[in-house]
Amino acid sequence: MTFSLSFVLWLKILFLIGTGSAGYIKDKYPPSVLEDANLDMFGLTRKYHYPLEGHFVTTEDKYILRLFRLSHPKGRPVFLMHGLLDSSITWLINGPWGGLGYYLYDLGYDVWMGNARGNFYSRNHTAYNADTDKSFWSFSWHEIGFYDLPASIDYVLNKTGYDKLAYFGHSQGTTTFFVMASLRPEYNQKITLMSALAPVAYFKNNHSPLLPLLQNFVAVASNIVNEFLPRTDVLKVCMQSKSAEHNCLTYIYLLMGKDPNMWNTTMIPVYLSHAPSGCNFKQIKHYAQLVESGRFCQYDYGPTENQKRYKSTKPPEYPLKNIVAPVALYYAYNDYLTNYKDVIHLAKELPKVVENCLYPDKKWNHVSMVWGLHARELAHKHMIEMMRKF
Repeated sequence: MTFSLSFVLWLKILFLIGTGSAGYIKDKYPPSVLEDANLDMFGLTRKYHYPLEGHFVTTEDKYILRLFRLSHPKGRPVFLMHGLLDSSITWLINGPWGGLGYYLYDLGYDVWMGNARGNFYSRNHTAYNADTDKSFWSFSWHEIGFYDLPASIDYVLNKTGYDKLAYFGHSQGTTTFFVMASLRPEYNQKITLMSALAPVAYFKNNHSPLLPLLQNFVAVASNIVNEFLPRTDVLKVCMQSKSAEHNCLTYIYLLMGKDPNMWNTTMIPVYLSHAPSGCNFKQIKHYAQLVESGRFCQYDYGPTENQKRYKSTKPPEYPLKNIVAPVALYYAYNDYLTNYKDVIHLAKELPKVVENCLYPDKKWNHVSMVWGLHARELAHKHMIEMMRKF
């Protein structure tokens, strides 16, 4: 049986929730925002009159992934990959006035949005059931980079007839790219430019206030939890009352960093209804290992199993020297998940960094350049200008 940790239960454990009124959210937020909170990818794009297609891709190891496409058949393809506990909807969540996916489509690009195995939109396999088979959850973000991204990129190129595409990744969407491009270097030739938003590789300088809690949780739950924080009724829990909302947001800020000027408070119900979107607990544990080792390396199974798998007692580092595709790095000072010092270290290791952008605003956090209130003007336009050069 697959064990799953309910996010609602997790929240109730972490902080005291007031009983509150069911009318709190309706009294505070506009009806249009609450409507977006209840719509999926197709519902959102239908509401805003954009043409969305759904596609399915099967990986070499038989996971069935769902891709979404804002179709411009004659436009150049752009592939967008979300972060940990996120999904493809992250690129649309701020609506046509703020979502990067919409913006790229409006500029004439053929926009493809991926979903990593195990999230809300990619819970299928040709042999395993995500709800009942523990074997479904035998992956980390290593397999997402090694299998999911190549399968998705090849599918997009075959569908569009192009031999290259532009890649945007956020957080884990950058980690998985580095896995793919280092271990399957032939895919470097299929990328015009990799835009890395809040890139994650090295974790040596991570000082998140929640890190000790995460490390303790990994130690306790690593053998009993597979699916981690699937999409649930977190919105109902966090919007019971003013105090419940405050507590939820406090922990979100402790996780990502607080950025009051870029955080769109009006959209909070939309954010909390679509994230988290679930992942495998092994992905969390793999990141925790990077904190402890200070290396960007494959999953550590312990000396005995490592010797069998890797012919070494330690897991091998990813050969970043193999990443010859152009890379643009975009990162922030107040990001609790991606310390800017670690990104500076990463920039020295990558062979072809064509843009190294540390945003000057000291409050920008892990999602400011994706969901930020002024992200289009302050981040997206420049990113697209860089993309066009390649």
